[in-house]
Amino acid sequence: MAVYDYDVIVIGSGPAGEGAAMNAAKKGRRVAVIESQDSVGGNCTHKGTIPSKALRHSVKQIIEFNTNPMFRDIGEPRWFSFPKVLKRAEKVISNQVMMRTNFYARNRIDLFFGQAEFADKNTVLVTGTVKGNETLRAKNIIIATGSRPYKPDDIDFNHPRIYNSDTILTLSHTPRTLIIYGAGVIGSEYASIFSGLGVKVDLIDSMDRLLSFLDAEISDSLSYHLRNNAVKIRHNEVYEKVAADERGVTLTLRSGKMIRADAFLWCNGRSGNTDMLKLENIGLEANGRGQIEVDEHYRTKSEGIYACGDVIGWPALASAALDQGRAASSDMLNADDFRYINDVPTGIYTIPEISSIGKTEEQLTEECVPYEVGQAFFKDTARAQISGEPVGMLKILFNRDTLAILGIHCFGDQASEIVHIGQAIMNQAGEANTINYFVNTTFNYPTMAEAYRVAAIAGLNRISNL
Repeated sequence: MAVYDYDVIVIGSGPAGEGAAMNAAKKGRRVAVIESQDSVGGNCTHKGTIPSKALRHSVKQIIEFNTNPMFRDIGEPRWFSFPKVLKRAEKVISNQVMMRTNFYARNRIDLFFGQAEFADKNTVLVTGTVKGNETLRAKNIIIATGSRPYKPDDIDFNHPRIYNSDTILTLSHTPRTLIIYGAGVIGSEYASIFSGLGVKVDLIDSMDRLLSFLDAEISDSLSYHLRNNAVKIRHNEVYEKVAADERGVTLTLRSGKMIRADAFLWCNGRSGNTDMLKLENIGLEANGRGQIEVDEHYRTKSEGIYACGDVIGWPALASAALDQGRAASSDMLNADDFRYINDVPTGIYTIPEISSIGKTEEQLTEECVPYEVGQAFFKDTARAQISGEPVGMLKILFNRDTLAILGIHCFGDQASEIVHIGQAIMNQAGEANTINYFVNTTFNYPTMAEAYRVAAIAGLNRISNL
């Protein structure tokens, strides 16, 4: 068994692990990365963000082709199977793996493919590598093992008709009907994907409205467009039993309802990947969902051990995880570029997509903040009319007295890109955070960014007579 000494060991090569490893390497440290899969990228690249967003993009293109009258000169509407659409995602995954493997090589970071487990707080045993077991030692270790779908014991996930958000990527046919249990971000995104392929979807939500952390107007818009695409949304429902046979799956709800479909997709919660790490050897214990507790510097209770990304819970976004990894390694190495990651935009890749940052109307009302609303509807913008994407809106919430921007909420095509313009102005210090920026700045025309000018003028008009 070989023994290696490093300055920093990173467990996991997803966004958090990659961010931590690259930052430490750039700061001149000798770094090792341990990955349990046989290639880098973590679940983000292989099972989560990348494949689901690639799927979503392909489905969106299919919808555009089938609904645009101009394409009828080319041919009739086409039907695409789920496996055929999935092949596009596989190409993106392979490109991502190749690119990220090159990152590690260029930065001279050693990769170990195997299962990591702690021997003590400075020693990690890597089992199952091509060379057998390896022992790595370092003063500092970062846990960035990510998460996986939570699986309740009373559901048989080995049945060929029952899937979770990982195993759905192995689906070898297109079901006619599908039950999605869990209407969070992942469940809503897959409801959009499958309904776009013509699958009849039942979306089961345990809450009284979709994605209740969103501004209510945005949440309502998503509900409307999912229903418009034949998704049946059932609120305030909790499962009693999931029974599958060779012909389909029957979901029994506590309300007494029974729903039958060709397949069942579980999208209700995730668990941190900590059960194989032997945390007890370093004095740590994960919570009931496998997550590790950290402070505002991503330090665990064990000296020299940090954790970041999905394994620590909120916000469980790839974008945040990358920055958390960078921040954790900066704090670990006493660098001056540490920052706590709390300014994170929400990006939800439904069809249409959603993105937001800052306070919602409901939060501002509860806090008694004097705010006003500026809105721009995409159907009124030239770029949206040209691109054939008229669905959606941009909503700016701003302080009525100071004109400071308090929240940006966007629903529609390219929402996750559009939100960053508002985010940049919100982050300016003092009086530089003002809705007047959008009125006094010239935007390219026609663009989707122009919606900021339209929304800002509309908002200022609301307070002009006060």
